[in-house]
Amino acid sequence: MENSRRKFIQNASLALLGTGLMPNDLWSKNKTFEASKSLIGIQLYAVRADMKKDPLGTLTALAKMGYKHVEHANYSNRKFYGYTATEFKKILTDLGMTMPSGHTVMTVSHWDATKKDFTDAWKYTVEDAATIGQAYVISPSMDENLKKNYDGFMFQLDLFNKSGALCKTQGMKLGYHNHNFEFVEKFNGTLMYDLLLQNTDPNLVMQQLDFGNMYGVGARGKDWMQKYPGRFASLHVKDEIKVPVGEMNDGYDSSLLGDGVVDPKALCLLAKQISGTHHFIIEQESYQDKTPLECAKINLDRMKTWGL
Repeated sequence: MENSRRKFIQNASLALLGTGLMPNDLWSKNKTFEASKSLIGIQLYAVRADMKKDPLGTLTALAKMGYKHVEHANYSNRKFYGYTATEFKKILTDLGMTMPSGHTVMTVSHWDATKKDFTDAWKYTVEDAATIGQAYVISPSMDENLKKNYDGFMFQLDLFNKSGALCKTQGMKLGYHNHNFEFVEKFNGTLMYDLLLQNTDPNLVMQQLDFGNMYGVGARGKDWMQKYPGRFASLHVKDEIKVPVGEMNDGYDSSLLGDGVVDPKALCLLAKQISGTHHFIIEQESYQDKTPLECAKINLDRMKTWGL
């Protein structure tokens, strides 16, 4: 096992030399999961308290509801919810589930400027994602220090492309998941999200569009899908209701799908038509008068009627 890890790190370093682009046959290296297969899954952050208390029991409950796919939001010290990649994959496999994507924030600390290479910590992140069978290694935000000015932001985007090349050696892509600042903040008169889409290589970096996160600042998923067709392989599927403060201080909380103002069904059908979307990931972060697991079941039952 240790020899294979060393070999991966050595090969990953070589992969970033020159252009960083890899032979085409490497794209299919990870056979565990078919990246282009359409699926409905759940972001485990939606049941975060349950996962913290009882990961195995929570996954079992989700499997009984009919979930076949999950997306993690907890990776630390080479473990997913306290389990190694091999252990967690076995748990999922035994439950008839897969984990085709996961969230781990990539920061400047993962880049060794002296060596001009990713740190072992980030390479292990990619390696463990491949072991699980992920298609996408998704950063759900970006380094706070790098988004303070144009040069720092462009360096972050360069790191995304480089990490995409690293992921490609394992048959995966890097992904980026938006919040709301990308649709408000600008550099040189251009919105961050425009710069992000214009300066990341779609062959290496996938965009996961969270059309709920953006709603409270006036951005609309339909507009961005139409502006950048084919760029959103994955969606975070949400609905939103008006509240006094909101999850991101924008006056909105996520709600049961179909109970809010977003029209997630229409957006998912549009995304499947024009955005190349094949991952539809449910995420509800506020629950009104229900439990997270109750919401998870209702949302899945509703989405199954959408014809995705």
